Amino acid sequence: MGVLSDQELLAAVADGDRGALRELHDRHVVWVTARLRRRCGDGDAVVEAVQDTFVAVWRGAGRWDGRGEPSAWIWGIAIRRLIGVLRSRGRWDRSLASVIANESELVVAAEDQVLVGVEHGDLAGALGSLSPELRAVVQATVLDGLTAREAARLLGIPSGTVKTRMMRARTQLRGALA
Repeated sequence: MGVLSDQELLAAVADGDRGALRELHDRHVVWVTARLRRRCGDGDAVVEAVQDTFVAVWRGAGRWDGRGEPSAWIWGIAIRRLIGVLRSRGRWDRSLASVIANESELVVAAEDQVLVGVEHGDLAGALGSLSPELRAVVQATVLDGLTAREAARLLGIPSGTVKTRMMRARTQLRGALA
């Protein structure tokens, strides 16, 4: 038997095949970990998020609808799990407190600042004013760190459409934040 594709492995995981999960994990754990480490300096949080990611893949494989690449689906889970870990550890609250207390002396990572702004600042209002289609592209490319190609697969649209929507979103965000 040949090497199974990620789609075939994910279908097998949905059917309860632990060996398929192990193979999917082995294929993706290195790049998922590396990308999360670029977004978070807390190694323990990254390890926990990676572990939670593959538990979520095990539990949720049946919900993958077959559109897009499994790697984009896995990445979406991973970034949400990292945010969840940071929130549960109270780091999120400390980041927000730092922003409120003294913006000029922030010791928070740049991405933490962006994420705090996404939920609580002017950026939240600006993002909320975008159409769902534009907001989804911003979420996938800017917040989740996907390439246009990965975002296209995740969202089920052509990569040119991702680029066009991102250009429109930038224009609208500039106007809203000006």
